[in-house]
Amino acid sequence: MRAPEGRSRPVPPVVLALRRLPNPRLTGIGAGLFAAASMLVLGCLDLLLLDGSPVVFGALFLPVSALTALWVRPADLVTAPIIVPIAFTVGVVPIAGGTGGFGGRTMAVVTALAVHAGWLYGGTLVAGVIATVRKVRLMRQRRRRLLLAAQTARPGQAARSAQAPARPSRPAQAPRRPQR
Repeated sequence: MRAPEGRSRPVPPVVLALRRLPNPRLTGIGAGLFAAASMLVLGCLDLLLLDGSPVVFGALFLPVSALTALWVRPADLVTAPIIVPIAFTVGVVPIAGGTGGFGGRTMAVVTALAVHAGWLYGGTLVAGVIATVRKVRLMRQRRRRLLLAAQTARPGQAARSAQAPARPSRPAQAPRRPQR
């Protein structure tokens, strides 16, 4: 184990292994396409290999939800918990079954969504928690950068800017005319 610069604790080997993995940054649409395509492929494979096992499909939905939330770019973090239920719905279509045309297939999908709502909620929760943690970390990093910039720019002003951020003054507004 080795410690990165500025840290006193050694980094666990699991973290070092995770840092070597690819770290793509997908847009909201790209993350949605990734999740939907992944779940559709997993649903088709589940149907072919395991005859449409909902437990396997649900268990595979959780890592897809986590990867979607980890790989979406910071500007689109809010989309992660919205994308994954849509991807679950797309993926459940092959394993839902149903006969009798479009109406029968639609009823089978709706029934599968209702019966397997636990997996759906679990994956959405995973994506929501990961996106929230990432957003909080980004906000803390931004605050640290702003404080550091304030301290290096004007050492005397750093104490005041750390306590209360400066608010821009609003220009005086002209009185409103009465409407006729």
